[in-house]
This record gives sequence, C-alpha cells and structure tokens, in this order.
Amino acid sequence: MSDPGTLALMLLALCGFAAGVGITAVGPGGVLVTVGLFALAGQDPARVAGTAMVTNLATGVLATAAYTRSGQLREAGTRRTALVLCGAAVAGTPLGVLLNSLVPGRVFGVLLGVFVALVAGLVWWRHRIATESGPAPAIVPGLPATGAVGVGVAVVSGMFGLGGPVLTVPLLVALHLPMLSALAASQAQSVVIAGVGTAGYAAHGAVDWTLAAVVGVPELAGVLVGWVLARALPARVLRLALVATLLALAPYLVLHG
Repeated sequence: MSDPGTLALMLLALCGFAAGVGITAVGPGGVLVTVGLFALAGQDPARVAGTAMVTNLATGVLATAAYTRSGQLREAGTRRTALVLCGAAVAGTPLGVLLNSLVPGRVFGVLLGVFVALVAGLVWWRHRIATESGPAPAIVPGLPATGAVGVGVAVVSGMFGLGGPVLTVPLLVALHLPMLSALAASQAQSVVIAGVGTAGYAAHGAVDWTLAAVVGVPELAGVLVGWVLARALPARVLRLALVATLLALAPYLVLHG
C-alpha cells in the first residue's frame, strides 16, 4: 500500500470539493471520493470504502441540515421516505461491508462502473418519457418500493463506500419523486449508511483518517456550494447533469478497475 504524493493529495482534495458539490446538487457526487481514493491513493478496496465512509458521514450530516433548513425534509412525504430509507440502511449496510471483503480490486471498479451506467440509463429513460409525454405527476413512492430501494442501495453503498445519494437519487426520481425531495431524503439516508459503515470498517482497521481529512474538509465546502446550486437551477437541468455525471464516471471505473 503506497502513500500518495503531493500532487495526488491535491487531486484528492479537488475530488473532495467536486464530490461535495455533486452530493447536494445532483446526488451522485460522493462517488468521486471512492473514485479518487481508488485511483490516486493506492488503497485496497476495504480501505477505499472505509475512508470514503468517514467523509460521507460528515457531508451527510451537513447536507441533511441544509435540506432541513430549506424545508424539503419538513415535508411529510419527504420525511416519510427518508425514515424508510434510514431503516433500510440499518439492515443493508452491514451486508455491504461484509461483501467488500470478498471483492478483488479489479472487480471492485468494474462492478461499480457497470452499476453506475445502468442507473444513468434508467434516469435518461425517465427523462425522455417526461419530455415526450409531459412532466409526470409528483408521487411519493410506496413503502415496498422505498424499502427495496433503501436496502439495495445500502448494500451497494456499504460495499463500495458510497453515502447513498449516487444511487438513491436517480432511483427515487425514476419513481416520480421530485428531484429536491429525492436529494433531501437521500442525504438523511446517507448519514445512517455512513455511520454504520464507518463503524464496521473502523472495527477492522480499514480507515485512513489522514486521507479522510484531506478529502473531507474540501468536500464539506462543496456541499454548501451544491446546496445553493440545487435550489437555484431547474429540476430538468439537475436531472441532465445527473445523467452526464454518471455516464462520464462509468467507463473510467470499468477501465480503471
């Protein structure tokens, strides 16, 4: 396991800031932390996931507070969705942490890249349907659908060190939950995923606390910038940005894996 040089540390800090912007603006930003640690820090999959989880905990708390302040998490439907997602995260995250120990380094990147590409395709399909037939009515997904999304995302997030929004946001948007509501609910879920995941990885010594600080501090600044952008830009722009971000990341993850 190699120590990253000065340039790598600077790039990791930049990844952290960009991740923070993406977390609150479009949802999938947190994956940039996993990508950066995997590509630049020379860490094994467990240490990548564990270190990323620590940063996700801090950003999740800040983003949840931001969306509570702006009102989204005070809405009854959004709050109910968030509570279901959080409960599902308690059940699914430990399984993801366990599965991480079974995944070789190359498979780690390939699986994540393929999954991200599939999610991008799903969101793009929903965008095309909305464009051709008009905006779909806003719907709060039912308990079974929300629970299934919550458990599935928690398992994958625990395995790869994601906070949750990278997958939860596009899936909730595909189920017709408004973009800002999906962003808000997924931030609350990310706190639980990151908290449970951090405890699991830390118990096995799979956290680099120094790298977590290098990435996490600029990431917190990015969270505030992204929150401002999310409230200023139309939902359609945010949705297209979400698709573009996922499609840009997917091939890199597969090839780097």
